[in-house]
Amino acid sequence: MAKKALRKTTAKRPAAKRPPSRQAPARKAVKPIELHYWPTPNGFKISIMLEECKLPYVMIPVNISKGEQFNPAFLKIAPNNRMPAIVDPQGPGGRPISIFESGAILQYLGRKTGKFYPADERARVEVDQWLFWQMGGLGPMAGQLNHFKHYARETLPYAIKRYEDEVNRLYGVMNTRLAGRDFLAGRYSIADMACVGWVNLWKRQDQNIDDFPHLKRWLETMKARPAVQRGMALGVALRQNIDMKDPGVQSVLFGQRARTV
Repeated sequence: MAKKALRKTTAKRPAAKRPPSRQAPARKAVKPIELHYWPTPNGFKISIMLEECKLPYVMIPVNISKGEQFNPAFLKIAPNNRMPAIVDPQGPGGRPISIFESGAILQYLGRKTGKFYPADERARVEVDQWLFWQMGGLGPMAGQLNHFKHYARETLPYAIKRYEDEVNRLYGVMNTRLAGRDFLAGRYSIADMACVGWVNLWKRQDQNIDDFPHLKRWLETMKARPAVQRGMALGVALRQNIDMKDPGVQSVLFGQRARTV
């Protein structure tokens, strides 16, 4: 018997329903980091790092010549009454965090962004050594030289020579370190950012940069970076027309003792 041909039937499927159109959720605006700042070599460390990392920030001046570093609101984030300090509204866990001490701020920003502060422990130790070298040596010694050479009410030759010699020695340490490498820890890092504002004052410190050719090359390299230029230009006009030898200014900056609550 011949088989009957089977008829093919095509069942109509119901048209697929399109899901309702949804707009992509709007991204939360990134809140800028608050930089509590005055244009000094310590302040420059953080403005340079923020510029290098392209982090949004707002600068809040702390006029140290007027004693604004002792305002209660500032002391809540910087109990040592020293700038710079930062408040990051989007800190760990998405919650705000305040940080004082320039070295701690640099390390935090390096961890936050993954930039200029290596994750590898051996490389990180190299950076930390030179960062702490600046914090404990170059900055304090150059700062004391600046004080006795330019701000002291009486000339003290012993103090001036003491700190001129020590800054000279530290320049020699940097010069030796920079022989054969571009930056202090090999690659550009927060250690270099910490030092550039101090070395940039070599004339004011009565040092001859030509005596330190590797250091001179490093300084020129640093100052050619656009982010370094922007960071070291931030707020410079704020300190114009401030007489650092005014007794009122000096009493605020240099005459402080322990304060009780």
